[in-house]
Amino acid sequence: MKRRFLGWMAVTAVACLITSSPAYAVVKNYTVHLTGPSESPANASPGIGNGTVSYDNVTHLLNLNLTFSGLTGPTTASHIHAPTATSGLGSEAQASAALTAGVATTTPTFTGFPLGVTSGVFASILDLTQSTSWNPAYVTANGGTTAGAESAFAAALAAGKAYWNVHTQTFQGGEIRGFATAVPEPSAIALLGVATLGLVRRRGRRS
Repeated sequence: MKRRFLGWMAVTAVACLITSSPAYAVVKNYTVHLTGPSESPANASPGIGNGTVSYDNVTHLLNLNLTFSGLTGPTTASHIHAPTATSGLGSEAQASAALTAGVATTTPTFTGFPLGVTSGVFASILDLTQSTSWNPAYVTANGGTTAGAESAFAAALAAGKAYWNVHTQTFQGGEIRGFATAVPEPSAIALLGVATLGLVRRRGRRS
């Protein structure tokens, strides 16, 4: 009985590490899948985009990568917006599909984002300590400092309340968009596997 209790305690402890915001995590990784039906309002664009967002809370760098294709019109801008009122992920995704938020990142568009095209590849690293990485209105709304903007943006990413979209001449409000989805940390998954394996082995010895 004592062994069973200790085994469940180990699994529970590791699960808490995964579901909480671990202090040991330095780089937070997210994936983004952009589509027309995910836009607000939704549209039937055949365009798609797949990207990654990596946030380092020590170096204060935001690493952005996106590949997109099939847009119905030439690109005019691209940004990350935050925060929406509720998460755009999981069971709330359908309910929040109509939610929009102001631009958080560089305006009028990401520096170096390919414009005037219907497909392309984008890669950039933003230094979040620099005012040029932000929409001035977003900084003002979050204490008037880049540190305040960064803190609010990191929270929006973690809560599933930040989305990336691509604007085109056809859909000036945004042709494709997708919410940033957190990538589980390998170390936490590995710990859960070890704890679970230990519990299974204990049960096996008793049977």
